Amino acid sequence: MNNKTPSILYFIINPGSGNQQLNHEETIIDFFRDTPYIIHTYRMSAKCSVSKIKQEIAQCSPDRVVAVGGDGTVKLAAECLLGSDIPLAIVPTGSANGMAKELNLKNNLKAALRLSINGTPKAIHALLINGELSVHLADIGINARIIKRFQSSNERGMLGYAKATWQALRRHKKMHVTITANGQTTSKKAEMVVIANGTSYGTGVKINRTGSLFDDKFEVIIVKWFSLLELVKMWMGLKHPLNTFKTEVIQTDKIVLTIKENTFFQVDGEYIGKVKQIEATIIPKALYLII
Repeated sequence: MNNKTPSILYFIINPGSGNQQLNHEETIIDFFRDTPYIIHTYRMSAKCSVSKIKQEIAQCSPDRVVAVGGDGTVKLAAECLLGSDIPLAIVPTGSANGMAKELNLKNNLKAALRLSINGTPKAIHALLINGELSVHLADIGINARIIKRFQSSNERGMLGYAKATWQALRRHKKMHVTITANGQTTSKKAEMVVIANGTSYGTGVKINRTGSLFDDKFEVIIVKWFSLLELVKMWMGLKHPLNTFKTEVIQTDKIVLTIKENTFFQVDGEYIGKVKQIEATIIPKALYLII
């Protein structure tokens, strides 16, 4: 692991995350202007690719890579560093910063920049789900459907989420899911199934009470029923425990889900598409995160 005091930092910046009126690249350059650190920045665009960023990282040989954005930016940076010994720091600037909240990182930009150079790297596991890397939370069902609606609309903020939730609920039906894990196969009806590397959504709602980024298992949470009120609380960011949800938790290192219906699928806040089968396996010590 690359645990030396950093001198070269590579920033992957999502200019479209959070408050788009703020120029995060300018702030970062100003922050490090009179310091001995060498700064490289990469501004994400619609045409950016993992292979291009990996090529740039190889060329500048940074001591640390810093993801400046939300969960999608963190996922992209993790894909670039998977299996590498270069630690990843997070500067949360997105509208949903689930992974940053998982690590108790502050939303204060300068505090996050200080942590990016002073924090300690620690190995975490990740998940490979239908070929997609997941470092936080993936799910199928109603939540993924809401994310699809939200990402395809022009409205942002809580009003956008509220409209997306209402539109998704109008057409939502329970799924029929067959689950194979730990040598057993069972069938369930569910509102959604969460494949949890982390513990909490970006709103602060804890969906996975037994999970840890630092063990050798992940959790699958089967949400068999919820009320409209609970779903609204989840999206509004009210830190209300999901104790009224009827849930079942499976802890495992691999799982296969077969769904009778074509159902919505999201990974780390990014809508992927419709699926009828999910295969998920753990990747031990996949990534070093600055904490």
